Amino acid sequence: MNLSPSNRLTPWVGRLIIANAVVLLLLLTVFTSPSLQAALRFAPALALERPWSFVTYMFIHAGLLHLLGNMFMLFVFGPPVEHRLGGRAFILYYFYCGIGAAVLSLLLSSVMASAGAPIIGASGAVLGVGVAFAMLWPEAELFVFPLPTPIKARTFVLVLIGLDVVLSQIAPQDGVAHVAHVGGAAFGYLFFRLQMLSRRRPHQPPRAVERVVMVQSGAAEPGRRNTPPAPLRPRRRSDADPVAAEVDRVLDKISEQGMNSLTPAERRFLDEVARKKKQQN
Repeated sequence: MNLSPSNRLTPWVGRLIIANAVVLLLLLTVFTSPSLQAALRFAPALALERPWSFVTYMFIHAGLLHLLGNMFMLFVFGPPVEHRLGGRAFILYYFYCGIGAAVLSLLLSSVMASAGAPIIGASGAVLGVGVAFAMLWPEAELFVFPLPTPIKARTFVLVLIGLDVVLSQIAPQDGVAHVAHVGGAAFGYLFFRLQMLSRRRPHQPPRAVERVVMVQSGAAEPGRRNTPPAPLRPRRRSDADPVAAEVDRVLDKISEQGMNSLTPAERRFLDEVARKKKQQN
């Protein structure tokens, strides 16, 4: 993916990367007690005795490579999703997926031996963020080494989930929390499906509006006729371009609710897009 205003490092993605790196450093240098690390990881058999572990396990990693793999995926998928959802909704969604990964492991621990093993790492939460990206921009193309051609985001995320499902059955003792990964993805998918269903409630069709922000002060000058609005131009297809999709969404929001409805992140996004347009011209 090319770096753009919608996938540069965003505040909460940056904080999560720093927090995970700091925790790993502290556990390797200062808090090296095995009992402390055991108390922070999520063990389904002890989940009710250690409720904090539903969250703390997400910040515990088995080593530098484990951390780098998770944080790289968060860096790729997280910023566009944070731009779209907003900072507060993004961080809540991240923890929701991570907790969902632990919940599914707990629910399946009585029927699957692999689900009962203690789990650590942010993989479930990160895969949930990947699901969010794939559902918001399913046609976005990703270049994945060593594949020679780009792959669509939807296909890439489905392949990851499929591998976890298969490996949870054929290699349950490989030391990877495949069930937790599937749990994070499943809870993320459920979140967006419920949102889609809630938007299908019957409502009156909105009137066609111009996507132009107009500012008017005082009464109209006498003798001046009102100019009819220009016809709405066809909406461009922007599924494969996260930046264009985000611009369309923000402009729609301005048309429907006015400039005051924009969040600070949306205002910064529009300012950055406008600045880049000026530089290109």
